[in-house]
Amino acid sequence: MGMPREEQGVAAVERALSILSAWRAGEAALPLAELATRTGLYKSTILRLLASLERFRCVQRRPDGQWALGPMLFRWGMLYQRGLNLDAIIPPVLHDLTGRTGESATFWVREGDRRLCLFRSDSPRPVRDHLHPGELLPLDRGAGGRVLLAFAAGSGTAAERVMVTLGERDPEMAAVAAPVFGSGGALAGALALSGPRLRMEPLLERLKPVVAEAASILTRRLGGDLG
Repeated sequence: MGMPREEQGVAAVERALSILSAWRAGEAALPLAELATRTGLYKSTILRLLASLERFRCVQRRPDGQWALGPMLFRWGMLYQRGLNLDAIIPPVLHDLTGRTGESATFWVREGDRRLCLFRSDSPRPVRDHLHPGELLPLDRGAGGRVLLAFAAGSGTAAERVMVTLGERDPEMAAVAAPVFGSGGALAGALALSGPRLRMEPLLERLKPVVAEAASILTRRLGGDLG
């Protein structure tokens, strides 16, 4: 007896999503063989799913035969941001934090076993870390990721409200991060300040309360309770 039609449809959706999740930060396009390696799917299966994804502009085939993510994903991301009205709340706080410190400010959210850069305010200084909205980084390296891990399911403690990492993800960089909460005390994300270690390390004791204050401002604006 074959699999029920509904279950087949769900499996196809999950396989298509696994293909879209195969890209990593900084990768413009991937060959079919690499998609097969990363997803564990047969090439014939991937090609059928890519044809459907291409019709909905979720992927696009390049002249060299490699596959790139399509513009529909960007549109969905913009709809997500506007639906939450986060683009009117978070960027001004990030820009203010960058203006006060001269370093880059980022708002991170958890995306499975990684962290997603949702908003970013770059340092005006030529020497800085380079990140863009939409990039995914590990959860277990860097202050922003450690905050997201510590406060998952409300498990964080008062002592972890401001976390500092020195050279953890990049040996030349440092970061300070604090949690941001939404309504009902749910973790909304992590606000992080990052920059060259040589520049930030001597100022950490001054930067930690500044980051904590900015995170508290965001928590209030998102309807969260500061506790």
